[in-house]
Order: sequence, then C-alpha cells, then structure tokens
Amino acid sequence: MATALESYTGHTVAVITQDGRMIVGILKGFDQAVNLILDESHERVFSTEAGVQQVVLGLYIIRGDNIAVVGEIDDEIDSGLEMKDIKAQPFNPVIY
Repeated sequence: MATALESYTGHTVAVITQDGRMIVGILKGFDQAVNLILDESHERVFSTEAGVQQVVLGLYIIRGDNIAVVGEIDDEIDSGLEMKDIKAQPFNPVIY
C-alpha cells in the first residue's frame, strides 16, 4: 500500500476510517505503518437532513490501523460541489 501512496503525496485525498469518518486533506507524508499526515484537512459529516458539514481539523495524523480506504480527489470537481445540498446517510463503522 505504501508504494501506491507515494503517487498521492502532495495531492488531495479522502480517507474513510474504520470508525466511519471521512477526512479530506492534502497528503503530506506516511510511514511504513501507513500512518498518514494530512494538511489543510477537514472532516465531512454526512446527514440526511442538514447536508454535509465540514469540520476543520488542520494538520491531522491518522493511524494506519484505523484506515479503511484512501483515494485521490479531483480538486476541480470537488470545488464545484455544493456540500450543503448533498444529503446522505453517515458511514457505518467497518466490522470484520
């Protein structure tokens, strides 16, 4: 997984954690345990009634054992989204 993350360094990524959170930020670095360092990060909190809220986190470290999915975000498409108009069920925790 670490080899795949090298191409994401310096780009905006979305991380879905084992406990069902979505954190978006610029990937600044990672280590052999896949602990991630995100800068300019925020958590997107989904709701079926109020739309998506964005909670500013700033510089943020996510432990590798809490990561379920990492993916790159297209900044151009993402900036065009109206988060307040997006309504969705919150993610469930990963159970395995």
